Amino acid sequence: MGTLGILLSLALLMYLAYRGISVLLLAPLLALFALLMSGEAAMLLPTYTQVFMKAMGGYVVQFFPLFLLGALFGKLMDDSGSARTIAHAIVEKVGSQRAILAIVLACGILTYGGVSLFVVAFAVFPIGAALFREAGIPKRLIPGAIALGSFTFTMTALPGTPAIQNAIPSPFFGTDAFAAPGLGLIGGLIMFALGTWWLSGQAKKLMAAGEGYGHHVGEPDGEPADAPRPGFWIALLPILVVIVLNFVMAKQVLPGLDTSYLAKPEFGGLQDARSLIGIWSIIVALSAAVLLMVALHWSRWVNLMKTINEGSFGSMLPILNTATEVGYGTVIASLAGFVVIRDLVLGIAPGNPLISEAVAVNVLAGITGSASGGMSIALKTLGAEYLAMATAASISPELLHRVAAMASGCMDSLPHNGAVISLLAICRLTHRESYGFIAMNTVVFPLVALAVVITLGTLFGSF
Repeated sequence: MGTLGILLSLALLMYLAYRGISVLLLAPLLALFALLMSGEAAMLLPTYTQVFMKAMGGYVVQFFPLFLLGALFGKLMDDSGSARTIAHAIVEKVGSQRAILAIVLACGILTYGGVSLFVVAFAVFPIGAALFREAGIPKRLIPGAIALGSFTFTMTALPGTPAIQNAIPSPFFGTDAFAAPGLGLIGGLIMFALGTWWLSGQAKKLMAAGEGYGHHVGEPDGEPADAPRPGFWIALLPILVVIVLNFVMAKQVLPGLDTSYLAKPEFGGLQDARSLIGIWSIIVALSAAVLLMVALHWSRWVNLMKTINEGSFGSMLPILNTATEVGYGTVIASLAGFVVIRDLVLGIAPGNPLISEAVAVNVLAGITGSASGGMSIALKTLGAEYLAMATAASISPELLHRVAAMASGCMDSLPHNGAVISLLAICRLTHRESYGFIAMNTVVFPLVALAVVITLGTLFGSF
């Protein structure tokens, strides 16, 4: 009954989240439902306060700076006009005749630089709509192009990306955002190449069948004529700062510091800083970029305080959603019925923990509809086992990091995923019209890239 309760709880979480009910309510209720099904009704309140809330709070304590700084940086990029400047510059360079490639590159550069995918979608959609309309490409391909540039290779594969999905494995494996850079580049290139090639082929196929951009009532005309637009290099500089400073801090500065004080009880009694360096590096890089943004555009801000407040508040719902899912996963992992599921997952390819890890992260990301939430649950419950298995098999923790990050970005974008729903809403399209194009780029091709990375990592190790 305990295992059945867990499976029912997971199914309800996925279904009800897809129906639009907030996981802030669903996660604790369904975690306690699984507890009741396991016959432990007397533990209801203690489990909620001492297990669920403790795990949720721990996640917020650990990752809130990244969510806060990321949301703030994205809002500053948006309100300063920097995101639009970069998108326009790429479109002009690539050419409107290559509209799909231009949109993918614009989204990729922005998200790799730390701009929130929601900000990118808002900033790039009006440009994409104008390009696709001019070229006669069906509008329903726009979400697929934006998703490819925002939800895939720059989120999980490219080394150094400040995306939260690339930071979560660090505390578990003692790695940083540049883990397994060669494999990450290969995986990212596969996603980018396959996605761009396939979308371009779909555009030609649909246009040959007589389908054009179409008429869409209520579509915005684009950005206001007086919208702020800084120069290209001024707009790009903060993104370069994030990438370069993240690398320098992770590889040069922080590893050389004396962190023996971490052994003190007030700092958690840590023996070294390896589990923290990845997070510290991104915090420093994003903080410096935020300050630089404020200074560079000092004369351009219409209402800087409003921008800062909105950016800060914009971090609240994403981190609380993810944290509640982590609390949910912690409760599930504490139940006796979870032992059956854990042993089943760990038993997949027992000689290769990379495959087991990829399956676990994919399944949980798909169920929760969240890359960060699914990976956090998987690593919190099974991360120590995977690290021990990898050590026994002489597999690098960096390879575990990259596989976990890439696996989180495959099954996460099923129809109930919040980012997918938001992207379709921004583009004013439905799942029926556009989800198929999103799924190929965010589920199928990332799975192909993940399989290649696991194969190469197994044969040649981390590089």
